[in-house]
Amino acid sequence: MASNRLDEQDPVSAFFASGEDVDDGLPTMSWIEHLEILRKRIFISLIAIAVGTIIAFIFRTQIVHFLQQPLPQTADSLTHGKPVVTGITEGFTVFLLISVAVGFILALPVVLYQTWAFIVPALYEKEKKYAVPFILAGVILFAAGVSLGYIVLRYPVEWLVTFASDSFTELVTAGSYFTFVAFFMLAFGLVFELPLVLTFLAQVDLITSRTLIRKRASSHIGLWIASTFLTPGADIYSPLFLGTAMSCLYELSIIFIKITKK
Repeated sequence: MASNRLDEQDPVSAFFASGEDVDDGLPTMSWIEHLEILRKRIFISLIAIAVGTIIAFIFRTQIVHFLQQPLPQTADSLTHGKPVVTGITEGFTVFLLISVAVGFILALPVVLYQTWAFIVPALYEKEKKYAVPFILAGVILFAAGVSLGYIVLRYPVEWLVTFASDSFTELVTAGSYFTFVAFFMLAFGLVFELPLVLTFLAQVDLITSRTLIRKRASSHIGLWIASTFLTPGADIYSPLFLGTAMSCLYELSIIFIKITKK
């Protein structure tokens, strides 16, 4: 009887259901148990990010030097392109912000694993085998997104720095520059997780590859429009790189779904 009831439920509904365990290994749990597991997964992820932040803070000087490379040497004639701080605590705050951002990147495998471990009770046994590919694909895609963001970074930075150079003396503060860099690169990294998100939605039967193929034209147009809003500055290169990448990721999502749902 339990198996018949399970056949009528999708995995997500079964995950949130309460009652006795079902026969085929798909456990059910109450809302309280669900929230307890969620708290545990978040706590472990935060610990991993904290450890990554500490490691990044130890190598903060090298990281800052690496992130300064896209800043033009003509950004400020007084500092020769080196950002300045305007407060006694700003230097420490900037280092801390950079360390947290890099710490999140270092902790990404743990965060993805905890995300999968939280989701896996809602999946059938045949779907749980994708845990390792899920984590590896997530890390590779995020690293590719951050790398592309770093390559593209110099175009909006150069445009923003030189835009009003004839009218104003540009004084680039460390806080404004590294905040921009951190969010810009993390945004690219998160955008590159698009195939992972769409593949998971296909696993829980919310979308199909046929749906993505049917809506391909409108989706590509929407992605290119989104790329112009996600990349600050008026340079042509940033939205061009991001738009091309997002279109490729969309097509990659269709391939991933066909493979995993075959």
